[in-house]
Amino acid sequence: MSVQPVLLIHGGAWAMPDDAIAAHEDGIANALAAGYALLGRGAAAVDAVEAAVAVMEDDDTFDAGRGSFLTQDGRVQMDALLMNGENLRTGGVACVERLRNPIRAARLVLDKSPHVYFVGVGAERFARQHGMALCDNSDLVVPRERERLYKAQADELAGLPDVTFSGSLESHDTVGAVALDVDGNIAAGTSTGGTLNKAPGRVGDSSLIGCGCYADNLSAAVSLTGWGEPIMKLVLGKWAVDRVAAGASPDEAAHEAIDYLFNRLGGHGGIILLGPDGRVGMAHNTPRMAWGLQTQAGKQLGVTRN
Repeated sequence: MSVQPVLLIHGGAWAMPDDAIAAHEDGIANALAAGYALLGRGAAAVDAVEAAVAVMEDDDTFDAGRGSFLTQDGRVQMDALLMNGENLRTGGVACVERLRNPIRAARLVLDKSPHVYFVGVGAERFARQHGMALCDNSDLVVPRERERLYKAQADELAGLPDVTFSGSLESHDTVGAVALDVDGNIAAGTSTGGTLNKAPGRVGDSSLIGCGCYADNLSAAVSLTGWGEPIMKLVLGKWAVDRVAAGASPDEAAHEAIDYLFNRLGGHGGIILLGPDGRVGMAHNTPRMAWGLQTQAGKQLGVTRN
């Protein structure tokens, strides 16, 4: 008996201004269309997640792929993870600078390598050996992000406090997706350009198994966005799916996870959760989170849901 497919995605949890809402909703809608079309044709959950995330990487509205935040030295440096809940096969890449779609490189690691995780030049070499073209880093940089970096560095020189994570929260635009396919398998993926003005080589939670992403048919699929360091310290993705395995609904586990993030470490972020029974959960403690959900009953999308 086939299962009704589900696709749930996020486009970041942060203090999104009003004039950014339309672009985020358009990007979310395009990602839903790409991923759910595959699910409707009977494709695997991992295929739908990869497709949805790749659409958002190609959309410079988001902090993933082209349009990512810039490091201190003015470069784009990206991380991504893809995990198949059917068999726990996983692929991750971090600190890549010459790949337009890190999630597709993560898929190659998942499918083609006995290893789980590649970083930097090694990740780019592996992707190129398996058919991915490399690009110039400058192709991934957009003028908006240069301006943001200049302002952040000027503020730093002026001695102004860094409010990246405690003030405006304008640095959380990571993208992610979780899916359930007709065979009852779930998958999760997360991709990010990291944080504004980050130190080169910094890796956040997004591409770390059990932190910003996780999927297991015996529990749930999860993708997180937000302040990476607290999420990593709590291994929050695994924490959340374990709550589902213990009997909590995805909605309960999502809200418990965000409460835990804030109460334990003062962290800010957002989470999407999907159980193998098709139930979903979303929560965030930032002003807004971009999200989209599609099932056979229809499509929903928005910029906040708490």
